[in-house]
Parts: sequence; C-alpha cells; structure tokens
Amino acid sequence: MAVSKGFLVLLPLAFVVAISTIATAQISDLPIVSGLSWSFYESSCPKLEEIVRKRLKQVFKKDITQAAGLLRVHFHDCFVQGCDGSVLLEGSASGPDEKDAPPNLTLRPEAFKIIEDLRRRVHKKCDRTVSCSDITALAARESVFLAGGPEYPIPLGRRDSLNFATQEATLANLPGPTSTTSVLLEAYANKSLDATDLVALSGGHTIGISHCPSFDNRLFPSQDPTLDKTFAKNLYKICPISDTNATTVLDIRTPNVFDNKYYVDLMNRQGLFTSDQDLYTDKRTRSIVTSFAVDQSLFFEKFVLGMIKMGQMSVLTGRRGEIRANCSARNPSRFLVPLGGEGEEGVAASF
Repeated sequence: MAVSKGFLVLLPLAFVVAISTIATAQISDLPIVSGLSWSFYESSCPKLEEIVRKRLKQVFKKDITQAAGLLRVHFHDCFVQGCDGSVLLEGSASGPDEKDAPPNLTLRPEAFKIIEDLRRRVHKKCDRTVSCSDITALAARESVFLAGGPEYPIPLGRRDSLNFATQEATLANLPGPTSTTSVLLEAYANKSLDATDLVALSGGHTIGISHCPSFDNRLFPSQDPTLDKTFAKNLYKICPISDTNATTVLDIRTPNVFDNKYYVDLMNRQGLFTSDQDLYTDKRTRSIVTSFAVDQSLFFEKFVLGMIKMGQMSVLTGRRGEIRANCSARNPSRFLVPLGGEGEEGVAASF
C-alpha cells in the first residue's frame, strides 16, 4: 500500500482506536520523569496538540516525506544531551555546534523550518508557555500518526537546553549507519533502552530516504554478502561510484507509509544500512525482527513504548532550562510567562 507524494494515509477509525487502546494499557504503567505530565498544558495551552496536528496535516498533504525528517530530528535530539532541543540551536560561540556535526548534516533543513513555524503558531495562541523540545516531540509523534502509524499520548513539560552540545558528544552518542548490532545494543543500553527498544525504534526507518555515503560501504570495495543480489544491483544503479550523493528510500515496499514493511525488507535481505540488516543477521535480535514483520500491531505497541522511554531521556523540567522565543537561539535575557496549570507549567527557567 504505497502512498505517493502529497497524500496522507487514512486509517479506519476502529483500527486507530484498537492500536491506541493496546498502547495505552501499557503506557499507564510506564514511569514518568518528575516534572512531565500527560496533561501538562491543559490550562496554559489546551489546544496545543490541535494546533500542531492541523498544521502538519497541511504540510504533509503537500509533501508526506517531511514526516521522516521531523521524526529523525527528535531521535537525534534525544540521543545527544537528552530531549532538550539542543539540536535546534545554531551559532555556538565556542566553535562548530551539534547541528554541524557530521551525523546531523543530512537532517532536513525544512524540518527545522517546520518546527520553528509550529513554535510561532503555538506561541501566538498560548504565549511563551510551550518549549521547542516539546514541540519537536509532538511533531515526531504526529509524523508517525499522519504517515499511517499509531496514535498515542506522550508526556510533556520539557524545557529547552541552555547549552550547545559539542561535536564530540554528538559523534559519541549517535551510532552511525555502518554500526553493527553489538555496537547498537551497547549504545542503547547506555541510554537504558533494551534490545526490543532498539529493534522497535529502528522501525522508524520504515519512512525516509538516505544518501549513498550512508550505505555505500555495503557496495564498495566489494558487495556485502548479506545484500539480496537484485536489491544490490538496483543500489549500484543509484550509486555507481562510492562518493555519489544520490538518494534512495529506506523501505522499498512502502517508503512513505509508517508500517511494518521495514522488517519484511530485513527478512528479505533488503535492509539499506548495515545497522538495519544486521538486526536480522544477529541472533540476539533476529526473533524480534521476525515478530514485528508478522505482527504490525506488536510493532506499533513496542514502538510506542520505546518512543515514550526515549522521549524522556535526560529531559530538563521545571526551572531547569528555558522556553525559547526562537527554537534556533537561546534567549538573550530572562523572561517570565504566566503561571498556571500543573507543576512548573508556564514558568520560564532561570538563565
């Protein structure tokens, strides 16, 4: 069920409700970081999620491929210094910043523009009560849902970082596409995420594209034996030389639909990255890949749980951090926004 550019996936309501019910049953048992809440903006910005969804529906109607870009920004933000919006910052005075680190150079510029556009719309309605890190998390959630994936709640209340992450920290915390499962399992364990989280969150590659340099290690100087031969021939056509900057889709079956076909790709040796295909090659994760390939509801359930866990990594809450007036820049001076709601809702932190 492929979706062409400019069209959204419309799922039967009963299907969406079923997915939400399954996920919510386990979500209620998840521990939530102090300072976050399922209803954080209930008083200060009650229409927050409506604003974000309405705008992203418009964006994705024109170009559904932007969903993958927004989802990736959230991943890259959370894995480096926590889910604090640090990847959105530009112009570090101390040198190259997180956004300029090699793993982030292929983040879509349009994704950052969309997040800033959402910030303007939200702040216009609710003043400066909602952080850029929360908007980034919501944009990722909506990207999954509007591309055909599960609808699920996320806890909110994050604050934005006052600090730039270094390039060294970025490189150390973002496993690359050439990573083996052993490297990935260690990296995820360091973030308190397990093997199921790893395989489920890797399912984010069911949408999106990649540039040739991210996977040409499987083509040059010799072909990776785990590559399906027909798939490899097609990749050579796209990337005839090892330094080309051409692109191809991550999921050859349904590249713009958030579903479980990514795992079907892996079982057919059609995973694009080493980090993808090795999940099926490695005995420690192979059975998880298989279970998701045959049961999309199970994949959705585990993906949701993984996203909620990841979305709480090293978050700043309360008076730690700030609510940025511009997602790409730290606030120049202290400002206050109206008190209200739950906990520290609506309070800008000390700078």
